[in-house]
Amino acid sequence: MRLLIVGTLNGQLSTATKMAMDKGAKVVHAESIEQAMASLRSGKGADLVMVEVSLDIARLINQLQAEHIYVPIVACGVESDAQAAVHAIRCGAKEYIPLPPDADLIAAVLAAVSEESHQMIFKDPAMGDVIKLADQIAPSEASVLITGESGSGKEVMARYVHRKSRRHDGPFISVNCAAIPENLLESELFGHEKGAFTGAIARRIGKFEEANGGTLLLDEISEIDVRLQAKLLRAIQEREIDRVGGKGPVKINIRILATSNRNLLNEVEAGTFREDLFYRLNVVNLNLLPLRERPADIMALADHFVRKYAKVNGLPTKPFTEQARQYLSRHHWSGNVRELENTMHRAILLAAGPEIDVEAIRLPDGSRLQGNASPQTDISQQAANTAEAISRTMVGSTVAQVEQGLIIDTLEHCLGNRTHAANILGISIRTLRNKLKQYTDQGVAVPLPGGEVRA
Repeated sequence: MRLLIVGTLNGQLSTATKMAMDKGAKVVHAESIEQAMASLRSGKGADLVMVEVSLDIARLINQLQAEHIYVPIVACGVESDAQAAVHAIRCGAKEYIPLPPDADLIAAVLAAVSEESHQMIFKDPAMGDVIKLADQIAPSEASVLITGESGSGKEVMARYVHRKSRRHDGPFISVNCAAIPENLLESELFGHEKGAFTGAIARRIGKFEEANGGTLLLDEISEIDVRLQAKLLRAIQEREIDRVGGKGPVKINIRILATSNRNLLNEVEAGTFREDLFYRLNVVNLNLLPLRERPADIMALADHFVRKYAKVNGLPTKPFTEQARQYLSRHHWSGNVRELENTMHRAILLAAGPEIDVEAIRLPDGSRLQGNASPQTDISQQAANTAEAISRTMVGSTVAQVEQGLIIDTLEHCLGNRTHAANILGISIRTLRNKLKQYTDQGVAVPLPGGEVRA
């Protein structure tokens, strides 16, 4: 884990530095916000920034946002800095650590953003086969394409491959290709020189260079524009990149991992993804089955998440009742592991007795989980029920709720076809996919291509 500490605070941050290094963190120190920004732009990178609370944290966060540098901020200061601590949290800091530092608290903060929170939990034989293949290919330099539905654990698998590789001491850099606007993605990947475009106030090292000596994960690679795919292919083939506005190529030494929740062969046939890039990435394919197809993993993961969130919230770990276990095992888990994790976080908070029963297993709005929806449900009846529900609930709903309902209903009407639904709605396919990812992250059931609707 890479930790950037900003400030001095009479040497107390030096104590925090030693504690962090004792826990295995690689620490870089900067005395000012300007030095911190220069370090981040230079490609040294950080998984966490710990900042003295007396510094202008709001300015630091605004600069990070303006330059599209994504890293969590933790403020720290003496216990009497209560007002400054509140201000830092309001500005966007994730946590506040009082000083002098406590070793256990430092360890807990580091663990929250380290690879300890990306454990590979499984019991199902189907997942065991995937892990066995991952163990075999991890020490190689082969590019790996990790596929599976949204929320199935693709990034966790990517981190697992990195930890098992010969590059495990190098950086692991992840880029969410779907979350970065198309006009900024090239600069994010390859970096830029000062003055290369409006807003390029200084040289910025891109993710390819930041990952040098380690692993670069291109998350949801299918979202990259075809024009940029050509530059990406060259970077992978030649192991060199060109910064935006740069005067010459820059050599890189990285391993490429990529994820996609879509069938890239279908995208190749549709002309939206380059065939040569697909085969360059797909040296090895690790395909993660959806959670409903590896039932033995449901309770293994549920137990893990209950322990995790009981500890996070300072609550005792509680066992499941037998009825609750059956209830969880029968659920369809359309949001996969991510939906299960969120559900277990709620369950540990809602469980009133000594055990977690079905009453504690709820959706975000407090309603009960849906039962086992049959994929053979009559579509015309679904349409009638949907129309009736809309007429009853439109009044009093927020714009976001109405938008969500319209998108889901249109997708159901198109039998899950994203392209047709986007055309009907008058939005881009990228916008639609981002909306659907947001809904899936919230545990909302999203229709699959082919018309199957899962609760």
